[in-house]
Amino acid sequence: MPTSSDRFSDIRPYNDDEIQPAIQRVINSDEFMDAIVSFRFSKIAKFAGFMLKPLLRRYFLYKWGGINSIDEMQQVVGGYMKHMIASTTTKFSYSGLENLDANKNYLFVSNHRDIAMDPSFVNWALFSENFRTVRIAIGDNLLSKPFSSDLMRMNKSFIVKRALTAPREMMKAVLQLSDYIFSSLQTDSSIWIAQREGRAKDGFDKTEPAIIKMFYMNGKKKKIAFSDYIKQLNIVPVAVSYELDPCDKQKAKELYDKAETGEYNKSEFEDIESIVRGIVGQKGHVHVAFGKVIDGDFEDAEQVAGAIDEQIYQNYYLHPSNFIAAQQELEKVTESDNQAFAAHLKGIAPELQETVLKMYANPVKNSLS
Repeated sequence: MPTSSDRFSDIRPYNDDEIQPAIQRVINSDEFMDAIVSFRFSKIAKFAGFMLKPLLRRYFLYKWGGINSIDEMQQVVGGYMKHMIASTTTKFSYSGLENLDANKNYLFVSNHRDIAMDPSFVNWALFSENFRTVRIAIGDNLLSKPFSSDLMRMNKSFIVKRALTAPREMMKAVLQLSDYIFSSLQTDSSIWIAQREGRAKDGFDKTEPAIIKMFYMNGKKKKIAFSDYIKQLNIVPVAVSYELDPCDKQKAKELYDKAETGEYNKSEFEDIESIVRGIVGQKGHVHVAFGKVIDGDFEDAEQVAGAIDEQIYQNYYLHPSNFIAAQQELEKVTESDNQAFAAHLKGIAPELQETVLKMYANPVKNSLS
């Protein structure tokens, strides 16, 4: 585990010497093995799970036993990404990196549609153009299991503490996070963070000013003027767009239940299921649009959030699925596009289809606004 010798030891990604111990903990975790068996071998899990677990442990030891650094782990993840893109997308594209410098660090503030895939696609685009990959902000609500925390932190993720309730502890955690982001940008890494807490389940991307206020906490403590501090962060808005969202049905169910009954009860493994579904589900064409560094004399967090939103709306790549759902610019839609989206909607319960259509239509409305 991380030593307590540095002030970020409880939230930062693992260092090289912590990778192999973390791998051993993951491989020896019964909960990790149970999750793999139930998702990958669901049909035979009940009667053959006890036989599969030792075989899976041997497999992961063979695949991961020789990994001793972050770079080696990134190479393994890169192999998985290549396979995932080939098997679950019809096309992957990106734009805007020509406006950025591979030798500089940036704070990438991204719209948020998929728990694991948003930062993964951002990283793949950066990697493709010889930029360094980013450190990824991830909420502790996704790390309820020790194995999931280990997996994330050995893949350059750092922890955003959301579960705290005591005001003093919350303030301390926000200051630590703000300091960590600034320190990373000033020294050795770019950062990826979502523009809001939780995914935009309705497809309406909107930056939370609270995120910007968190960025500034470190500047405020150091008595640096707001506008000056924001300029030092090199904020770049990023728009990730999926032609098809593998989790649209589940997002619509949550929105529908909340609208009908006022509440939605999340199951124990729902976040992990969403991560798996996002990875293995069909996504169609995926595009990552990098904006330009936001520039200007901003007076407050709301102005910065507005500037981020403006670029995300302008740069968001609109797919045929978006035009069909919004009933806009249908001259850009082919008959095969119509058939493909109709086939996708067929797999969604009738009472959820209106919610799903709004989800795909909202980026068009934001673009036009």
